[in-house]
Amino acid sequence: MDINVKNLSKKFNNYVAVNSINFTLNKYKTLGLLGPNGCGKTTSIGMMLGLITPSSGEVLINGKNVNNVGREDLLSKMNFASPYIELPKKLTVSQNLEIYGRLYGVKDLKNRIFEISEDLDLNNFLDKKTGELSSGQKNRVSLAKSLINKPEILFLDEPTASLDPDIGDFVRNYIETYKAKNNITILLASHNMKEVERLCDTVIMMKEGEIVDRGTCKDLINKHGRDSLEDTFLKIARSTNEVA
Repeated sequence: MDINVKNLSKKFNNYVAVNSINFTLNKYKTLGLLGPNGCGKTTSIGMMLGLITPSSGEVLINGKNVNNVGREDLLSKMNFASPYIELPKKLTVSQNLEIYGRLYGVKDLKNRIFEISEDLDLNNFLDKKTGELSSGQKNRVSLAKSLINKPEILFLDEPTASLDPDIGDFVRNYIETYKAKNNITILLASHNMKEVERLCDTVIMMKEGEIVDRGTCKDLINKHGRDSLEDTFLKIARSTNEVA
């Protein structure tokens, strides 16, 4: 599945969170959505997921508007993971996965939970309440929830935030391996530039609700005369006159 974002904007009262952005995420590719806090990344993801209604513009997934009637078929093929959105704390890991699996209409759910738990090493705490887990465990459960329906498009909002280097590397390895095996399309929002360089085919740089630059990591680094994507990000974020 591919995503085509056309003139997408979102206003909250008089505040413009996203201002007429345009981009395409091609099938089976990984696109990095970058920018400082408050630049409109999360709002953009919310509109792509159909959770936030755009003020103007549209999101087309495989040519179909995600906000139109009958969008359930599209949404069933998508999923989302973020460490900032917690799963119900009083439910066990197993209960959470079962509930979300049922919401997505997953067939043979018991085997799917077993499979994803094996892959992400969840078995030791499947019967533990989600609110009692460590940050690393919660992130892995969130990732498991996002893959429970075997989505064709996966949205990841800072999937390794606050993780120690070992667990962060485990999650990145898993995402790479899962994508290679299942040919999925991924949109990744992250502040970890090494992670972006490792996982993304292309990136979009956002600032104050607008796209200010785009390209491969290598192209952007060369264009801005920097040695790394992190230095490139800092230059763009601190500049007052960058133009896409």
